[in-house]
Amino acid sequence: MTGPDETAPIRLGWEEWLGLPDLGLPAIKAKVDTGARTSALHAFEIETFGRATHPKVRFQIHPVPGRDDLSIACSAPIVDRREVTSSNGETEMRFVIQTTLDAGDGQSWPIEVTLTDRGTMVSRMLLGRQALREDCIVLPAERYLRPERSFDVYTTRRIRQQAPKRSLRIAVMSREPNNYSTLRIVHEGEERGHTVEVIDTTRCYMGINTLAPEVYYDGTRLPRYDAVIPRIGASVTAYGCAVLRQFETIGTYCINGSAGIAASRDKLHAHQVLAAKKIGMPRTAIAASPKDTDNLVSLVGTAPLIVKLLESTQGKGVVLAETKKAAQSVIDAFRGLKANFLVQDFVREAAGEDIRCLVVGGKVIAAMRRKSAGDDFRSNLHRGGTAEAVRITREERATALRSARAFNLGMAGVDLLRSSEGPKVLEVNSSPGLEGIERASGRPIAAALFDMIEEKARPEPVRKRSASRTGDGAA
Repeated sequence: MTGPDETAPIRLGWEEWLGLPDLGLPAIKAKVDTGARTSALHAFEIETFGRATHPKVRFQIHPVPGRDDLSIACSAPIVDRREVTSSNGETEMRFVIQTTLDAGDGQSWPIEVTLTDRGTMVSRMLLGRQALREDCIVLPAERYLRPERSFDVYTTRRIRQQAPKRSLRIAVMSREPNNYSTLRIVHEGEERGHTVEVIDTTRCYMGINTLAPEVYYDGTRLPRYDAVIPRIGASVTAYGCAVLRQFETIGTYCINGSAGIAASRDKLHAHQVLAAKKIGMPRTAIAASPKDTDNLVSLVGTAPLIVKLLESTQGKGVVLAETKKAAQSVIDAFRGLKANFLVQDFVREAAGEDIRCLVVGGKVIAAMRRKSAGDDFRSNLHRGGTAEAVRITREERATALRSARAFNLGMAGVDLLRSSEGPKVLEVNSSPGLEGIERASGRPIAAALFDMIEEKARPEPVRKRSASRTGDGAA
């Protein structure tokens, strides 16, 4: 059996099944019109993004006529903007993109196509004469001379699995645009051809209504981002989660959800979540009344004990009480300040070390061992601790994954202690820093983050419908 004759002319009817693989459109009906100079593709929600020197456009398309519930997100670099006059005499300015036309039988070539709303037309694409190669022959009385395709490709999981990597517009919610983690995320995203914008969480505000919930920033409505990476500081957790919930309401993919962030930031709530999932952790107790101090201490065990503020971060607000009396004094002092705190068992065998496991997309991407500085029991790098790469056990890996899953976090830093009873979770961090663990492990954490985003931000498959509603592939 021989393949297609590459020297034979490409025969096209006035209507054809074609494909635009670069845009994630494996099947589209096109009207072939040699009377039209310019090609046109159906597009709506057309929005420009990216740098002024390399502008891009993203848009939605309903590839199947009559199926407005099925929408494919596309993006491409802009090559031009032209004034186009349609057959009814109307003139409009259109964005022009370059993409690959797949005519079947191994025949493909680059074409330029303009973007316009063709929602009222049966053919979602118009193929003009500029897009035809010299060896193309158009037979106006014929239809479907190219290999047959079917709209069924849009109703199976293949549309998600085969979707091309496209340029995404991504927001990083951060009040620190110049810190290592934010800069690293922006750099990695731009290296992959995405547009990554840093937005200050506290400068966002929201319009809350049932018809069109929006997020605004400095007086302007924010665009529809393909993904949001929340790097919400502890001091603005409540408001940051409110803004993130608004993005979730709109339908934006958020790598960490507002519920998981809020739960992980509240240490009491976090330990309750871990306990419910039967995940190992140091014995923990909390009480509101000063009369319960002795009982509180006895629930945890004998001294030394850890007394920890619920809102503590980076080791601040964490005190080691060497004796029972010292623990009572610290508890009384915290209560005098009307601070919320908990009491935990001190895992002596950890010897001032803990393990940070970085979980991304359901996998432990990297792990490091942090050691405290001098006599300090806290191993936080912000407090002078040191870090080195470490090989974790199967049990530690499983514990880290279960912990991130318990909070439904796409990205999390899970801090473990190695105890005689197995790994014990100290904390699940929903905004882990990248600098220490990337340098200690040598692993590209930001790259793994964008691998996950590129996978999750693809179009979701839709439920398959009957042929009478999707078209039989030959009409």
